[in-house]
Amino acid sequence: MLEIAMNDLETGIYQKDISKNQEISNKYLDHIIHALKTSQLICNVKGKKSGYILTRKPSEITLFDIHKAFEPGICLIECLSDTYKCKRHEGCLTIGFWDQLNNLIVNFFKSVTLEDLINKKITIEDNR
Repeated sequence: MLEIAMNDLETGIYQKDISKNQEISNKYLDHIIHALKTSQLICNVKGKKSGYILTRKPSEITLFDIHKAFEPGICLIECLSDTYKCKRHEGCLTIGFWDQLNNLIVNFFKSVTLEDLINKKITIEDNR
């Protein structure tokens, strides 16, 4: 997502360039691209053989949005999952702690945007 967000070209950035820059295989990147397109975070500029661009401004895409492209939510322990039923849930003394910690992490992911990461990266590079 950062590769795409930091690319200012009207033609977008090509998958082969993302693969090369991030040193990951094209086959692995296919899965990532598919998830990001399905979540409507990225799209092709002009059809199948073109580069990728963001569907929204970097300031409008949070890390939580990106995470949701790959996982349904953030769940530190299975006890917090909607699909898990624990017979000890009612009397559990630690569930509140885990729930609060999970909410802190979710809210942090929701508070950080791609633009925040870009600005942080630029700051780090400028200080080297």
